[in-house]
Amino acid sequence: MTVGAALLAYAAVVGTLGARVLRRVRWLARAPLLGVLLYQAATWSVVAAVGLAGLTLAVHATALGGGLSHLIGACVQRLRLTYATPGGATVAGLGLTLTGAVVVRTMFSAVTSVRASGRQARQHADTARIVGVRDPGLGAIVVDHPRPAAYCVTGRRPTVVLTTGTLGVLDCDQLGAVLAHERAHLAWHHHQLLAAVRIGRQVLPFLPLMREADTQVTRLIEAHADDVAAPARGSGPLASALVLLATAATPATVLAAAATDVVQRVHRLLGPAGQQQLSLGRRRLLGATAAALTVTPVLLALAPAVLALALGRVPGA
Repeated sequence: MTVGAALLAYAAVVGTLGARVLRRVRWLARAPLLGVLLYQAATWSVVAAVGLAGLTLAVHATALGGGLSHLIGACVQRLRLTYATPGGATVAGLGLTLTGAVVVRTMFSAVTSVRASGRQARQHADTARIVGVRDPGLGAIVVDHPRPAAYCVTGRRPTVVLTTGTLGVLDCDQLGAVLAHERAHLAWHHHQLLAAVRIGRQVLPFLPLMREADTQVTRLIEAHADDVAAPARGSGPLASALVLLATAATPATVLAAAATDVVQRVHRLLGPAGQQQLSLGRRRLLGATAAALTVTPVLLALAPAVLALALGRVPGA
């Protein structure tokens, strides 16, 4: 019961205060990929904590011990004691219900999200191929439309889409920088990172961290694509291309070059190079924090079992 309460408290604290803390860490954008991993670790540690809380309510953590037969016997004995205690069956039933709800909700959200995004990507890519023309030199599909736009569509056949308006306003270096940005999205599978946080938001939508992770990860992903693209053509051409494309109307379901926080991204690209690089110490801090968030729910759930095993108090069959 205590372990379950601790796990639920952890989920509540990280799911509420975590959003506020991460929002204030301005230097996350200087290591955007690490920032994305930090958000992933935070959101999914909350989901794991809620699921493990239900499991520990149903089967006490001290039932874990060495040896498979010992473990099975300890579980049977613990379950008997739990159900024999007044109210024990109710608590165990609530725990199993909570864990089952988290597991089912996660699986359902994952399946529906993957199917919906895949269907949208295929439809958009097919439409682009029908109305556009593939340009082998650019490695992209060019659609005849006066409004400048550049974006990528994921799926079985990942595609970069440009409009003729884009070709008319961007010079060679700017166009190369934009193409490098979109290819970075595809090469680093940024759509999968976005899908993961969106699934977490659907599982526990009432927590501030889950609601904000989508927006923050989108912003960090765009910054990471900028970092990958900038060395190829320089920061200047990419920054100027973002300004030219900033007012373009692009589909909301795809990753677009100028779809997110353009002013901040331009300042970031044109700022001093030394300020853009995150120190090694802070990088290690981000990595350690992400690792701690990942393992904390498991450690909380197993702590009583490890302590009982160390003291030789694991019950027999």
